[in-house]
Amino acid sequence: MNKSELNRIMQELLRRSGSSVTVETEAYFPGGRLIGGKYVMDSHSVTMYTEVIRQQCMQLFGTLEPFHAYFAVVFAHELGHSMDLMLSSLCDRMNNALDEWEQNRIALQIEENAWNNALPWLQDIDPEFVRTIMDCSLEAYHEVLTPEIA
Repeated sequence: MNKSELNRIMQELLRRSGSSVTVETEAYFPGGRLIGGKYVMDSHSVTMYTEVIRQQCMQLFGTLEPFHAYFAVVFAHELGHSMDLMLSSLCDRMNNALDEWEQNRIALQIEENAWNNALPWLQDIDPEFVRTIMDCSLEAYHEVLTPEIA
């Protein structure tokens, strides 16, 4: 992993997005979950977890060859959260939801909004590559909302 290349990627995506977030990098997400990046609304900051992103890339593609592109996609997604004008109201709605199904539906909307915001900033990355990461990212949200067929 080339730290200067990661910094270049982040600076370019910050420029494209117009986001004013504060960005940090750490190796691992606290608690051991495989979370590659985290946007925190209260501090308007993004933390990218580089070793987790490396693990995700290896799990999804079986190689680290596309690591920098994978990092860019994950970072763009986190920037997508930072630029979501509906995020605050969606979080309020999620906190006040009457049931778990409604919370899950709103959580999916939050994630889809971030991806929709991110896509224009990723025009130089293979759309199929981006779609694969998006689909994997959203899969768990869709699974909890889809009734099981007996």
